[in-house]
Amino acid sequence: MKSSTKDKIKGSVKQAKGAIKEKAGRTAGNPNLQDRGTAEKVSGKIQKKVGDVKKVFGK
Repeated sequence: MKSSTKDKIKGSVKQAKGAIKEKAGRTAGNPNLQDRGTAEKVSGKIQKKVGDVKKVFGK
């Protein structure tokens, strides 16, 4: 599997995990968990974009 595809998959997984943590934190009233979820979700989006860039440049 190409590195760009791996980055996209890992990014999607991070985004999903982050969204779950964010919602769990909001539901439980735990702002720390909510913030960690938001950060993980953003990290996943960035990793997906890295995969897109790699695909464009053929790496």
